[in-house]
Amino acid sequence: MTVALTAPRADSNVRTDRLPAARLGKLLDQGSLQPLHPVDDSGVYAVRGRINGFPVVAYCTDASRMGGSLGATGAGRIVEAIRLALWKHWPVIGLWHSGGAKLADGVESMDGVGRMFAMMTKASGRIPQISVVLGPAAGAAAYGPALTDLVIMSDAARVFVTGPNVVQSVTGEQVDMDALGGPLVHARRSGVAHVTTDSEAESFVRARRITELLARPGHVDLGRVGDRHDLRTLLPESTRRAYDVRPLVHHLLDRDGDSALFEELQPGWARNMMVGLGRLAGRTVGLLANNPLRKGGCLDSQSAEKAARFVRMCDALGVPLLVLVDVPGYLPGVSQEWEGVVRRGAKLLHAFAEAEVPRVTLITRKAYGGAYIAMNSRALGATAVFAWPEAEVAVMGPEAAVGVLHRKELSAASAGNVEGLRARLVDEHRRESGGVRRALALGVIDEVIDPSDTRRRLAEAVAVAPPRRGRHSNIPL
Repeated sequence: MTVALTAPRADSNVRTDRLPAARLGKLLDQGSLQPLHPVDDSGVYAVRGRINGFPVVAYCTDASRMGGSLGATGAGRIVEAIRLALWKHWPVIGLWHSGGAKLADGVESMDGVGRMFAMMTKASGRIPQISVVLGPAAGAAAYGPALTDLVIMSDAARVFVTGPNVVQSVTGEQVDMDALGGPLVHARRSGVAHVTTDSEAESFVRARRITELLARPGHVDLGRVGDRHDLRTLLPESTRRAYDVRPLVHHLLDRDGDSALFEELQPGWARNMMVGLGRLAGRTVGLLANNPLRKGGCLDSQSAEKAARFVRMCDALGVPLLVLVDVPGYLPGVSQEWEGVVRRGAKLLHAFAEAEVPRVTLITRKAYGGAYIAMNSRALGATAVFAWPEAEVAVMGPEAAVGVLHRKELSAASAGNVEGLRARLVDEHRRESGGVRRALALGVIDEVIDPSDTRRRLAEAVAVAPPRRGRHSNIPL
């Protein structure tokens, strides 16, 4: 049964575009919306429908009723919607515009919200859960999206635990809603938002794309690999020069005309690490890549945490992983130690070591030190590890290594000979310890591949790996 859009109440000046049925109708395939319960005063409307033909469950808080506040009944609607999605193994999408728990209901509303959180946690890692925030989402309506796998924020979204008035009364800080919890804040500073958009309509488009990638994983079709392309030309000739890894990612993954079929997540936060969902020869994959354009591609506390959460999400949902490595190590510094780089870096080690999904690594230029291990190394159980011919795998860069290993020899050399000696020692060290020959001999690299064959070799590695997925939830690290 298809439900008609709910008409606004006669006794109010309700914006019809904020009615749950209107919003859900824009998210779902036309004519596919079917209500899970009659329209009521609960403040939540839950439905089933389709996205590009695939069945999904969706719910929307009712911003036209008491600011979308959640009582026990409304929270119960969300619980039942998620329970249905879990039973059917369908994705569930929540549209949020809510002031949080309904104050008038007191403890009853808090208990209902707690049950909602518990159901979200029960479904975590078992079905995709996507949140689209369309307006202010405070308190319980902030933690609800945060418990799901992915958070999309429209231009009007505002996410915070307590609003500006409470902040000012408690701390004396003066701040407006946008500066406290707007899309820019959560895209660049907090990392709460995975995707931000310029409009509500665009939020629905992005939610549909991501849902399809997760709901329709597809399979590897080597006939879709296409022509050979020398991907090495997308990197600078000098290994010391920084570059943006995005063009390499976009050429590696499937394309639709001039655009890559890739949904980057958290692009403004921890920008030295790139993560996102795309397709390789028709198969949905999760991609991680060091980005040398930011901090030289070093791992740090934020980027390790960002990558770890993404690895765990893909593993729980059965999405194979591609890992592009060009990393000089962990970023040193007092601030990094104080920010918990040891604790947060360990999350990435744990995530990869625990992962069951196929995960294929490509080393393009360098992989040094502890960061080499953390980026899905053979030691952590990578399905396959490939490298380009000029790649280097070592404890540290050859220049730094020579400075440590040959310090006395260099200090004893005359001023006119020291640079020549250093260059010779660096070249020897690169050949003996920093290239891929030793890594190949040890079996920590499976194969050195031609950059022109990269798409095919990665696709083949994913295709032959047994489909597996982790048995764990996707905790918001």
